[in-house]
Amino acid sequence: MFVDTAKVSLKAGKGGNGAVSFRREIYIPKGGPDGGDGGKGGDIIFRADKDTNTLIDFRFTPILTAEDGKNGSGQRSAGRSGKDLIVEVPVGTVVYRLDSVSTSDGPGRGSQNILQNKNFGDEGFLTGPAERELIADLNYDGAEAVIAKGGDGGFGNAHFKSSTRQAPIIAEVGEPGEEFEAELELKTVADVGLVGLPNAGKSTFLSVVSNAKPEIADYPFTTITPNLGVATIDNRDILIADIPGLIEGASEGKGLGHDFLRHVDRTAVLLHLVDVYNNDAGEAYQIIRNELNKYSDLKNRPEIVALTKCEGVDEDIIKMQIASILEKNPIARIYTISAQAHQGLTELLRELANLVSERQSTSLIDAHSDERERGDEQNYHSGELDEKREQSEQTSVPTISLSKNALKDNWLVEQLEDGKFLVTGEKIEKFARRTDLNNYASVNRLRDIMKKLGIRAELTTQGAKPDSVISIAGKEFTLVEDY
Repeated sequence: MFVDTAKVSLKAGKGGNGAVSFRREIYIPKGGPDGGDGGKGGDIIFRADKDTNTLIDFRFTPILTAEDGKNGSGQRSAGRSGKDLIVEVPVGTVVYRLDSVSTSDGPGRGSQNILQNKNFGDEGFLTGPAERELIADLNYDGAEAVIAKGGDGGFGNAHFKSSTRQAPIIAEVGEPGEEFEAELELKTVADVGLVGLPNAGKSTFLSVVSNAKPEIADYPFTTITPNLGVATIDNRDILIADIPGLIEGASEGKGLGHDFLRHVDRTAVLLHLVDVYNNDAGEAYQIIRNELNKYSDLKNRPEIVALTKCEGVDEDIIKMQIASILEKNPIARIYTISAQAHQGLTELLRELANLVSERQSTSLIDAHSDERERGDEQNYHSGELDEKREQSEQTSVPTISLSKNALKDNWLVEQLEDGKFLVTGEKIEKFARRTDLNNYASVNRLRDIMKKLGIRAELTTQGAKPDSVISIAGKEFTLVEDY
């Protein structure tokens, strides 16, 4: 069974907790703290595999969970890191992160708490509106991407030893791993994509020129899933994808529009098959062109048009149909073929192979160009400016921005309607996630960090009292310990 879309819930491993321990051995008085750190939680990694061709496995295992890190222990023993979960997916799989659309204008709650305040159904999947964020595009065999990152392990009390704090009872808890719902789409990776109205002869063409064995019948929509086949011409192999027939309105989702169109997204060349027995071949051609023009950048993809089923057809009819297509697209390259009679196939395949080679060469040049641009950008930041860059700099307006470290230290304080104070910011949220609220020394450490970062002063300015509740990354505590 061919499945090209799936939704899956991902939960990376939680980091292990740090340990509070003191060295106690005979003849070694005041051994000091020796609590070890917790291990890192396992990541969820997707790997493209050429031998996997469907996403059906995710229908039976919709929840993927990586191993948690182990807790630290005495004698400075660090906990073992959780094992990464490596998931094999078909080549061409695109992974999107689904986040429900927030109706609040307030700041976010941090990446580790994205599942709060979301609408989930009984099976644990999002039921409300969702936004998609592209995480990974695994478009070649062996490509890997970390989809969900495991949480860092907490520090044990040995980490906090100093000349002024010789017996710390502070230990951090491990951070939770990333947890969210993802949507997977399989976009077929092929050299040539067959497009056309239903019953245009795409499956017959593929079965004749390649080793594929698609279903063939004398009624429309016999192909309901994409089929792949390899055609060989002049010692060159062409991977051809047979896309199920498109209908008018496919780009707007009619029929199985988007489900079909995404499989021609990656193809280098389009082979547009038009049935010579259509009442108006030009109109049939234009219907598909309109749908391609509305979807992605397919309108700019190299294209060859083939009139199919031409065996035994009067030459005047063929000329009339070719003229009808040229009225819609004067520069169309049109071939007349018959798959069943094996007419015109060699010339068509040879032209397809040439176009694929040209397209691949152009893509390679573009890739090298992108690399050069990235290299120029790196040289620019390192101070190696050429004369042209210097002239451009003199005429451009300078842009001032914070460094990455400064952005991490950035924070925001907001008073909520219930009187609580919400603090957001990458650095302070990370400290909060690793704070053990059951350990007063750990909470006081977090308060000290807030004071050093200037957060406490801002809270006081906004009217926070000693008993005011502060919320950071889902952790709540009062501003002052006694309260």
